[in-house]
Amino acid sequence: MLQIHFIRENKEEVITRLAKKNFDATAVVELVVELDEKRRNTQVELDNLLAESNKLSKDIGEMMKNGEKAKAEILKEKTTQIRENSKQLNESLQAITNQLQDELYKLPNLPAEIVPFGKTPEENINVFEEGDIPKLHEGALPHWELAKKYDIIDFELGVKITGAGFPVYKGKGAKLQRALISYFLDKNTDAGYKEYQVPHLVNEASAYGTGQLPDKDGQMYHDATDNLYLIPTAEVPVTNIFRDDLVSENDLPILCTGYTPCFRREAGSYGAHVRGLNRLHQFDKVEIVRIEKPENSYAALDGMVEHVKEILQELKLPYRILRLCGGDMSFASALTYDFEVFSTAQDRWLEISSVSNFETFQANRLKLRYKDANGKNQLAHTLNGSSLALPRVLAGILENYQTPEGIVIPEVLRRYTGFDSIN
Repeated sequence: MLQIHFIRENKEEVITRLAKKNFDATAVVELVVELDEKRRNTQVELDNLLAESNKLSKDIGEMMKNGEKAKAEILKEKTTQIRENSKQLNESLQAITNQLQDELYKLPNLPAEIVPFGKTPEENINVFEEGDIPKLHEGALPHWELAKKYDIIDFELGVKITGAGFPVYKGKGAKLQRALISYFLDKNTDAGYKEYQVPHLVNEASAYGTGQLPDKDGQMYHDATDNLYLIPTAEVPVTNIFRDDLVSENDLPILCTGYTPCFRREAGSYGAHVRGLNRLHQFDKVEIVRIEKPENSYAALDGMVEHVKEILQELKLPYRILRLCGGDMSFASALTYDFEVFSTAQDRWLEISSVSNFETFQANRLKLRYKDANGKNQLAHTLNGSSLALPRVLAGILENYQTPEGIVIPEVLRRYTGFDSIN
């Protein structure tokens, strides 16, 4: 959530910068500024009434002490009216504050200055590319056919049990999945990230805290009975560990990692590009989250990018890094780098990670602050990244490591799998 004082003092800048995200903020910003002024004026009026009430109470006490009961009774009638007026003002203030909050929730985060203009993924900027695209043997298969051939992932069984987008991993496929999770977590903890196991359902406050609500309301699975949401990413519960916290400056940076299944409705996703593991309703992901001082957050973002690069280098998968244009960025992000692996059998790039800096956007919603060297409370910066999302990594391994004899397991994973091939 953008800070109200920044919107008030930089109205045109907010509108201009949000236009980079293809978001017309004019009407919302105008209403926010109007409501904020109304809220502040109502607060002043209420404060003046309360001050008058306090003075009258003091005067009544003096009069009663001096035996001026008649005068005191007159003032008591006045305080009764003031209390009634205060009650009405308080209700009005609460209504204005709630409306203001609702409008603020509609505004996306401001993109960083280096975010390029653009409306579509084709306008993202390729900032780094590494790894040789393997030349596959004649008759090489896409991963969904390999999964069937070697009986390691059963998409039809998932449809039987639940529906499309809920695959069942079997035998060596399940073990490879578990190996990837363990490998990712070990890489993250070795880099200083503290591991957490978190709930897979969150309450409404948590979903608002990281910016999933109200923006992604229709994309989240919702249990209406208990008003809980299945998480779309571990970012939500992990970051909310620190909601309403005031941390010491000495505690920063805070580095967290966690594995969770993730659940996304992915409404409106159809076509050949969503086949197999390309787009699922339930998938596994290992996440990294950082809480940083503002002056260190972009160096931390670069460090997270390097960390994910190292994992892909060890997996020996061809990959590239894109700096997302404004139109392809998430609602809450200030700057995002996407990682994509090349699927040789599909002849296309598959997104496997987003690494983002949210600056103070989430922290403002979460009321996540730290006390600086001067003893002042400051909003922290939050960052997160996939490290990594499993389905498309697995797809890339199956397709790029296939041979006529079977699928070779990347060397770095063999101590986790206990086998070096699927055949």
